[in-house]
Amino acid sequence: MEGFEVRAVTRYVRISPQKVRRILGQLKGKQVDEALALLEFMPQKAARIVSKTIKSAVANAVENFGLSREDLYIAKITADQGPTRLWRRFAARGRVRPIRRRYSHITVVVAERTP
Repeated sequence: MEGFEVRAVTRYVRISPQKVRRILGQLKGKQVDEALALLEFMPQKAARIVSKTIKSAVANAVENFGLSREDLYIAKITADQGPTRLWRRFAARGRVRPIRRRYSHITVVVAERTP
C-alpha cells in the first residue's frame, strides 16, 4: 500500500454479496476516475451502489484529509456478507417455502499514489 488510506463503508445493502463481487474484481487497483467511468456503463444494480461508495470515499479523502483526487486509486474493495432475512413463499397444499433475502456490506479503501 502506498501513501495514506481513506475508507468508506456502505452497510445493509439489499443485494447479495455474490452479485456485488462480480463487479468489484474489475475495479481493484484502478484510478478513481477510471473506475467511476467503468461503473457508469455497467447495467447491474450493484454498479450504482458501488459508484456511490467510491464517491463517498473520494469525498472523505479530499475534504477531510486534503488529498488530491488525481492521485487517488482503489487500494482495496470488498463486499462482505451482511445479515440474511428469512422470508416465506406460499406453496401448494398449504406449505411454505423459505426465501433468503441477503444483505451485504461494501467497503472501499482509496489511497494516494505518490509519483
